Amino acid sequence: MVRALFLFAALPLCAAERANPIRKVVTMLQNMQAKVEAEGKKEAELFEKFMCYCKTGTADLAKSIDDAGTKMPELTSEIEAAEALLTQTKQDLKKAQVDRSAAKTAMEEATAIREKEASEFSKVSTDLKTNLGAMGKAIAAMEKSAGAAFLQTTAATVLRKIVESDDKMLDVDRDDLTSFLQGQESSPGAIIGILKQMGDTMTADLDEATKTENAAVSNYDQLMAAKTKEVDALTAAIEAKTTQIGELGVSIVQMKEDLSDTGESFLEDKKFLAELDKTCATKEAEWAQICKTRQEELLALADTIKILNDDDALEMFKKTLPGAGASFMQLEVSSEQMRERALSLLEGAKSSRTSDRQRINYILLAIRGRKVNFDKVLKMIDDMVVLLKEEQQEDEHKKEYCEKQFDFADDKKKGLERTAGQLETSIADAKETIATLTEDVKALEDGIVALDKSVAEATENRKEENSDYKTLMANDAAAKDILAFAKNRLNKFYNPKLYKPPSFLQVSMRSDADPGPPPAAPGGYSKKSEESTGVIGMIDTLIKELDTEMTEAETEEKLAQEEYEELMADSTAKRTADSKSITEKTAVKGDLEASLAEHEANQKANLNELMATEQYISSLHGECDWLLQYFAVRQEARTGEIDSLKKAKAVLSGADFSFLEVKSRKFLRH
Repeated sequence: MVRALFLFAALPLCAAERANPIRKVVTMLQNMQAKVEAEGKKEAELFEKFMCYCKTGTADLAKSIDDAGTKMPELTSEIEAAEALLTQTKQDLKKAQVDRSAAKTAMEEATAIREKEASEFSKVSTDLKTNLGAMGKAIAAMEKSAGAAFLQTTAATVLRKIVESDDKMLDVDRDDLTSFLQGQESSPGAIIGILKQMGDTMTADLDEATKTENAAVSNYDQLMAAKTKEVDALTAAIEAKTTQIGELGVSIVQMKEDLSDTGESFLEDKKFLAELDKTCATKEAEWAQICKTRQEELLALADTIKILNDDDALEMFKKTLPGAGASFMQLEVSSEQMRERALSLLEGAKSSRTSDRQRINYILLAIRGRKVNFDKVLKMIDDMVVLLKEEQQEDEHKKEYCEKQFDFADDKKKGLERTAGQLETSIADAKETIATLTEDVKALEDGIVALDKSVAEATENRKEENSDYKTLMANDAAAKDILAFAKNRLNKFYNPKLYKPPSFLQVSMRSDADPGPPPAAPGGYSKKSEESTGVIGMIDTLIKELDTEMTEAETEEKLAQEEYEELMADSTAKRTADSKSITEKTAVKGDLEASLAEHEANQKANLNELMATEQYISSLHGECDWLLQYFAVRQEARTGEIDSLKKAKAVLSGADFSFLEVKSRKFLRH
């Protein structure tokens, strides 16, 4: 009986062994060890990425600095070449404008001369034909002896004027013809002879004049064709030069901006490279220290775990740590609470422009002089007129140039503004999409982190539950063995027929504290068979309860493992899908970022070109606005000055219309 009670009292000690707190300490140390290793792996990945960034960034910055060092002298050379080309192009444009104006002036002068020659030929031809007609009529009348009737015709009047005006006619012939025209008797044969001779002379003059006129017309046509071709070619050249000047003007401003930007970038890159080198070196040193410290921590944790897991230490802990005072049935309640907590965790894991005035004043002063030489004054006037015309031509060329440049620059500005609008829209769209993708990727990554955490917690819980299950089964089996051993021992004494000799295994399961058989008792002791029957029945009940507990624990373990495997499969599928989505969205984001960088580069280039164009337009306003505003006033003023100068010259020259009439008569005689 004493032996049975001793064995029964040992059951709480077994429960206390299962609840040994040293296991929790070791588990915490192991968790710390795993966490340090995981953090080390994660930090190693970050360090590798940072060092890759250092290597790539240093190479990129070095290349950018080298490129800028090469680009700046190239840009300087290009700007100098463009400015030289711009100067040459402006000179070429001015020469083309002067040449075209000269060609047009030549055409105008040739046309005026041609018109004058044509008018003179027409008059000479008409006069000669009229005179020939009159002489023909006179000859016909004389041959028909109708001279008297002829004298009454208009032809006679014409013939009379010819006789009066012909300086080359012999006086004898003039007297004969004058007598004939006055109706005096004259020799018809002599008159006819004189008239025919005059007719032959006039016919020859008409032929010569006609030949000269035809030659003049041919020369004029050839000249006009050549000059027209020249003007067209010069006009095309002017158009091309004007466009080229505009493009060069914008290009030079843009290249200067580019040179400035490149210089700033060059300095910034050198500064950043120095800072990067320093930062990377610091990080390398810091990383070495981190790695050293982490290894020391891991070593400390490993050593501690080894110490705590040592068999001798465990044995000592069993003896020295305070035991649990709970009974075997209280342990059963604790197991139920742990089971409920495990189920709750698993369920939760399923849810997630006054020089002209001065020159004129000088001419006025010269004219007012008492010893004035008018030839000099006339020369001054002529020079002044030429100068005014040249200035007017310069204004015209400048006006043409300004208008074309404004048209060119305005068109270019509008085009650049349209492009700027399109680029702004594209950039805004790209940024919005990138932001959305960034949020999506962040959410997915956070989800994966949370999922991994849940999986890790579930796995840890599963391990703990399985460990608890195994411990329970082992403890229950051990308890059953002890109970069976106790029952058999009781039967040996109380029910020898039911006693079974202990096997080797059974003996090995005996407690080291078993004192062995009781000493011999005094004779005549009465067995307490009825009491032993109650104890043995209680032992059978406890064994039955342990069997029931083990069956329930086995069923719960099987269900928990199935739920855990389902959770792992679902988590793996979700993690795979989310990882694939992150990869796809990251790729799309990368493409969009490359496109955004291209749009931003194009926007910067477009903005620089637009600013250059606006600066060029501003420079055109400064160069052209005054001329365009006062062009008509200046032109009208020059026209008035030229007219006044010409009139002054005419007065100083003593010009008179009678002089022109005398010259005209002399021309007709010839």
